[in-house]
Amino acid sequence: MSDGEGQFYSVQVGDSTFTVLNRYQQLRAIGSGAQGIVCSALDTVLGIPVAVKKLCRPFQNQTHAKRAYRELVLLKCVNHKNIIRLINVFTPQKSLEEFQDLYLVMELMDASLCQVIHMDLDHERMSYLLYQILCGIRHLHSAGIIHRDLKPSNIVVKSDCTLKILDFGLARTACTNFMMTPYVVTRYYRAPEVILGMKYKENVDIWSVGCIMGEMVKCSVIFQGTDHIDQWNKVIEVLGTPSMEFMNRLMETVRNYVMNKPQYPGVNFAELFPDWAFPSDSEHDRLKTGQARDLLSKMLVIDPERRISVEEALNHPYIHVWYDPGEADAPPPQICDKQLEEREHSIQQWKELIYEEVIDWEERNKNGVTKEESGKSAGTRSRSWSDSQSSSANDISSMSTEQTLASDADTSSAETLTGPLQET
Repeated sequence: MSDGEGQFYSVQVGDSTFTVLNRYQQLRAIGSGAQGIVCSALDTVLGIPVAVKKLCRPFQNQTHAKRAYRELVLLKCVNHKNIIRLINVFTPQKSLEEFQDLYLVMELMDASLCQVIHMDLDHERMSYLLYQILCGIRHLHSAGIIHRDLKPSNIVVKSDCTLKILDFGLARTACTNFMMTPYVVTRYYRAPEVILGMKYKENVDIWSVGCIMGEMVKCSVIFQGTDHIDQWNKVIEVLGTPSMEFMNRLMETVRNYVMNKPQYPGVNFAELFPDWAFPSDSEHDRLKTGQARDLLSKMLVIDPERRISVEEALNHPYIHVWYDPGEADAPPPQICDKQLEEREHSIQQWKELIYEEVIDWEERNKNGVTKEESGKSAGTRSRSWSDSQSSSANDISSMSTEQTLASDADTSSAETLTGPLQET
């Protein structure tokens, strides 16, 4: 199948063979992980650089198939300037019976946040990057979508400081009557309620944003556990043992384990994030430092019932300076499949559903028309890395980086959970 050209060619990319439409030329590997292999390419029809993601073994098992379906459906529905844009979907196979390979074509950005997060960021850039992350997840949450896997490698940026969130293979629609289970995610950014096997809601993503912000400030991962249990230990050593109100919401076996751990008072946030870790060249910087530390103290809260929401974070003084209703309050995406999470199918049934989505995409994009980004042009709100008033060298072009849309290239720190406080 194709979107009009009908011609494919094959090229070897590392250990994988990419069979792509002729319109995509100059393929070059830029990332790989458990969910797929990503190449940069030139789209000769649109005349722009793109990222082509080949999903790895999408029909190997039901879990892989459901993730592939989830990512495709959500990418087709979501349309926000801070969410990666889906440009094309195709398979080289000509029938459902032959269908094995799925390719997603998306925007190509300059770098992942991994390549920026340890730079000497001033308050202006840090708050603007965080604002864009929050706008993106606010858009997802408005449709009941929880990303669940926010981490620096799943966030991409351009040299003008514009930012987009990607990788929806683990995103899920929130459902109050659905018991949420542990999942694959990078442990460093994992919320306490997930570590402990509790039900979780939208602000599970806020914990991850807090971890990312803390890493921006300290230039290092703030909760770096060696395994799942140690991750919990690192959290309570820094933030302190949670209240009995929180403990009473845990499963009995988990509560017994947690209560038998040493009791920690927690570290004061002024010690955890001292003044010297922030820009302090002016009185304005010192004011922003207090605001930044306050925001961190509201996001990095063990008890999700006491943790700040995305709406509250967007209205926080450190972030609100960038507030634009068209970005922060954009109309929610229309999720066509409301029962996505309750669906349980055989591999063949998932394959049929995905194939139908590919056919639907082709029918709606026969002439190469792609959905446009909503909201104001990023160019009017962008910030260059090199136009700072500070003396720090923040120009991405001076870094030795690869263009990237690699959504899970840091899989060395990812793991599969089988239950609360268990390692596989």
